[in-house]
Amino acid sequence: MPASATIDLAELRNAADAACRLLKTLSNPDRLLLLCRLAQGEACVGELETELGITQPTLSQQLGVLRDEALVGTRREGKRIHYRLESESALAVIATLQSQFCPTPKEQPQ
Repeated sequence: MPASATIDLAELRNAADAACRLLKTLSNPDRLLLLCRLAQGEACVGELETELGITQPTLSQQLGVLRDEALVGTRREGKRIHYRLESESALAVIATLQSQFCPTPKEQPQ
């Protein structure tokens, strides 16, 4: 860092607080699983329940936390609510976690 550059401690503290909120939200296995799935694309509640095995009311509760933290957005189509990952920060962290912890898909023999 150049000698003339200064660090704004208040700005740094705000950034640290935001990072801690994100990490705290990601520290729940169901929420992490939901975000990993939504990183692949939009899904409705029924699809999430079936694909991830997270049942009601846990699914609704965890989606509510993700909405409150502004990590996901919704779109209504009739009676169906579709969820999508909206946080670029969360997406970047999810991508890093996937590269470090998720198994790579195995190719099926033909």
